[in-house]
Amino acid sequence: MKQVVQNYKTGELALLDVPVPGCKPGGVLVRSSYSLISTGTELMKVSEAGMSMLGKARSRPDQVAKVVQSVATNGVPATYRKVMGKLDSYTPLGYSLCGVVEQVGAGIDDVTVGDLVACAGNEHALHAELNWVPKNLYAPVPDGLAPQHAAFGTVGSIAMQGVRRGEPQLGDVALVIGLGLIGQLVVQLLDASGVRVVGVDPDPVRCELAGRLGAAACGDPASSAVEQAVAELTGGLGVDQVYLAAGGDSNQPVELAARLCRDRGRVVDIGKCRLDLPWNAYYEKELDVRFSRSYGPGRYDPEYELEGRDYPIGYVRWTERRNLACFLDLAARGRVDVEPLVSHTADFADAVETYRGLKDGGLKAVAVLFRYPEQEVEAAEAPSVDVPAVRRDAKASAPVRAARTPVRLAFVGAGNYATSMLLPHLVRRDGVELSTVVTTTALSAANAQRKFGFAGATTDLDAVLGDPAVDAVFVVTRHSSHAELTRKALLAGKAVFVEKPLALTEDELAGVLAAVEESGNDRLQVGFNRRFAPLLREAAERFGSRTGPGHVRHLVNAGRLDHGSWYLQQGTEGSRFAGEGGHFIDTASWLLGADPVSVYALTTPGNEDLQVVLRYPDGSTATIGYVTTGPSGFPKETLDLVADGRALRLDDFVRASVYDGRKRWVSSRLPKARDKGQSAELAAFVKAVRTGGPMPVPLESLVATTAATLAVRAGLAGGAPVTLAGAR
Repeated sequence: MKQVVQNYKTGELALLDVPVPGCKPGGVLVRSSYSLISTGTELMKVSEAGMSMLGKARSRPDQVAKVVQSVATNGVPATYRKVMGKLDSYTPLGYSLCGVVEQVGAGIDDVTVGDLVACAGNEHALHAELNWVPKNLYAPVPDGLAPQHAAFGTVGSIAMQGVRRGEPQLGDVALVIGLGLIGQLVVQLLDASGVRVVGVDPDPVRCELAGRLGAAACGDPASSAVEQAVAELTGGLGVDQVYLAAGGDSNQPVELAARLCRDRGRVVDIGKCRLDLPWNAYYEKELDVRFSRSYGPGRYDPEYELEGRDYPIGYVRWTERRNLACFLDLAARGRVDVEPLVSHTADFADAVETYRGLKDGGLKAVAVLFRYPEQEVEAAEAPSVDVPAVRRDAKASAPVRAARTPVRLAFVGAGNYATSMLLPHLVRRDGVELSTVVTTTALSAANAQRKFGFAGATTDLDAVLGDPAVDAVFVVTRHSSHAELTRKALLAGKAVFVEKPLALTEDELAGVLAAVEESGNDRLQVGFNRRFAPLLREAAERFGSRTGPGHVRHLVNAGRLDHGSWYLQQGTEGSRFAGEGGHFIDTASWLLGADPVSVYALTTPGNEDLQVVLRYPDGSTATIGYVTTGPSGFPKETLDLVADGRALRLDDFVRASVYDGRKRWVSSRLPKARDKGQSAELAAFVKAVRTGGPMPVPLESLVATTAATLAVRAGLAGGAPVTLAGAR
C-alpha cells in the first residue's frame, strides 16, 4: 500500500510502498476514503524538516535538552549515532481521516465491515491507504454526514477540547486569536454554544470566512477595530475567554489576550505560539491560563488509546473518543459547517506535490483533503467456524453410577440465577441431596448453605472435585469461567451441568472436548432449558412431524441492562448474545430436528441489537431477532414455526397455538405460571445421573449450538455468512 512519509534529516517527502498493517485485536483495519492535512501542525513538521541542523535545534529546544542529557550519560559517539539514526528515517504524516472498515479485530462489536468511521491519532490515522485504528480512536460516522466532512473529526475534536477548557457559558463573549483551521472551528463551536465571538487574524480572507461562519466581528490584531468590537460587546469589561489558536514566534497573541480579557478571565492555549507572558498584565487581572491537550482526556494514555480502557463517564464526561463522536454529530446536524473550510481536494497520488505547494506558498489553503481511489471489492473466502468432533477414549472409564439414590449434587457458584431458577427446583426434589456449595467468598457460601440446606459450604473447589461422594457438579459462575470449570469437573469424573454458555471461544470449546476425550466422561448438560418448556413441548407435539423445510422466527426482547451489571463486562465475559444466544439457537435446532450448517449475523452500530439467520441441512432456516432497545412492556420472547402449511406460535411461554388451515389448537397459562423448562430440564439431568442413562441433550448437539453461537461474532467481524465446518 502507499503512505506519505518524510525524512526529518533531509526533508524529503515521498509516497512510499509499505506493508499493509495487520488487524490486531482491539481495533479495526480501515481503508481511507479522505484524510485531512492539518495546515498548522503538519506544515510545521514539514518546515522543520527542511531546516539546517542548527535550525532544527533552535525549533526544538526540548529535544536538544534530551541530546545533552544523553551525551552526559552515553557519551558523544553513541549519542551522535542515536540522533542521526533517528533523524535519518522515515516518519509518517497525518492524524485525521475517514474511511471504511475493512476488517474487524477480536473484541470489537460496535462496528462491522463496511461501516464508515472517522479516525484519529498521529500513529493510527495517517495519510495511508490502510490504517489499523484502536477502539478509542475511531467513531462511527452518523447517517447523512459525507466522508470528506467526517475526515475533519480529529481537528474538530482538538477545537472542541479547547472550547471545553474555556468553560464558556451562554451570553459570554470570547476572543479567538488565529483564524486558521482550528480557529475557524473554534469560532463555530462557540457560536453554537451561545457565545458571541470576536476573531483576530492578519489575513482578511480568513477574517471574512470567520464572519460568515458566526463571528460577530473580526479584524487585524494591529487595528483598533478589534478593541472597539470587544468594548462594544462587553461594555468595556473585556472578553470572558481568549482562545489562542495561532502559531509562530510572535508574542503578540498573549499580549493582546491580556489587554482584551476581563478581570479573572480565562486564556486557553490551543495552538503552539510563543508564551512569554507579560507578568504584570496577567498578575493584575489574575488571568487563568490553561492549556488544551490535543483531542481530550485519554490522549497520550496508552491504556486508553492502545488497550481500549475507557474512562467511566461519571468521572470523565468528555474523552477524546466522545469528543470525536460529538463533533461528528454536530457536523451531521449542521451545527458545524466544514465545507467552507475546504480550500483544495487532491488525489492521494499527488500528495507530495500538494505538500510542496503548501510549503512553498503556491497553494493557499485553510484545509486540504486527500481523496483516495475507490477499491474494487475482491471476493473473499467465506469465513468458517469449526464444529469440533466429539471423541471419547474407549480406554478411559466413564464414571457412570447407575441407580444411586440419593444423587449428591455440588454447586460451584450461588449467584442470582442459581438461587432463583435452579436451587428452588432441586431443594424440593426427592432423591436429591445438596452436598456442597462452593463460592469465592465464605459468606456467600454460608448464605446458600443456610437457605437451601447444603450439607457443606466451602471455597475450596479441589476438595469438592476430589470428593467421591459427589455425583454431579453444577457450574453456575460468571461466563468466563464456565469452560475451565467444566473441563476440571469432567476430568474429575463428575457429571456436569453448566449454565450457558459452555464456552466463549473456540479454544475453550476445544479444551472441554479434549477433557471428554482424555477422560471418556461425556456426562455433560448445558442449561438450554427452553426445549424442555411444557407449553412449547405440547405445541410441538400438536404440530407433529414435517416433511418439507421449516422456518423458525424467534424474537427476543432482551431489554437494557442495569448500569454496573457484570454482563456489560464484554472484554472478559463476552457479549450478551454470546452469553444467552445459545438458548435461542438450541430451541430452533430442536424444533427443526437438526444442527445448523451456516450462520449469518447483522448488527446495528451503537447497540447490541442483532439479526441472526441460521441455515439447516434440509434447507430449513431460523431467524433470531435479539433486541435490547424494545419497550419494557412488550413480551420478552415470541416464537413461530412454519412448515408444510402449518404454523406454531409461542407467546412468551404463556400462550401457544397451532394452525393447520382447518383447525386451531390453543393453550394458555397464567403469567405467573410461565414455565421456561428449568424444572423439567433438571429432572431429566438428575434422572440421567441416577440411572446412568443418556444425557438429556446429545453432546454433539451441545457442541454444535455452542459453535453456532461463536460463529455470530465471526460473522459480525467478517460481514459474511459463516460456514460451520464439520456440522452434521
